[in-house]
Amino acid sequence: MDVRVEIVREASQELVDTFGRLLPQLSSTAKPLDHQAVQRMVTCDANTVLIARTAEMIVGTLTLVMLPLPSGLRARVEDVVVNGAARGQGVAGLLTEEALRIAREAGARTVDLTSRPDRAAANRLYERLGFRTRQSTVYRLPLDG
Repeated sequence: MDVRVEIVREASQELVDTFGRLLPQLSSTAKPLDHQAVQRMVTCDANTVLIARTAEMIVGTLTLVMLPLPSGLRARVEDVVVNGAARGQGVAGLLTEEALRIAREAGARTVDLTSRPDRAAANRLYERLGFRTRQSTVYRLPLDG
């Protein structure tokens, strides 16, 4: 499969439709994104939204978040999702490698990500790319009800 990774700078209807197709594959609780939400996401200074595209369609997305903190520039890989039909073909690896290149060039000290234990293939990929499990507890407080 011939795949090209690109940075997205504008929300298009194709991108809105792609998130509509891919987000349910990532999370059963993710709410659909409208054009305004996608535009806000891709134009946020902290975000770099990457897509993986074949000749036919967008088959994957990744959001790289970089935050300047007192401890240095930190990066997080968020919401990596590849269309079910394109999984196992290196798409997530291409997206993640590009995110790491961008973070490194920006001077990030670290890149963090989270991945559920049941995502065995994703976890193997991240370990192969050099990520290591961190002894830390992740807390979450739902704010939307």
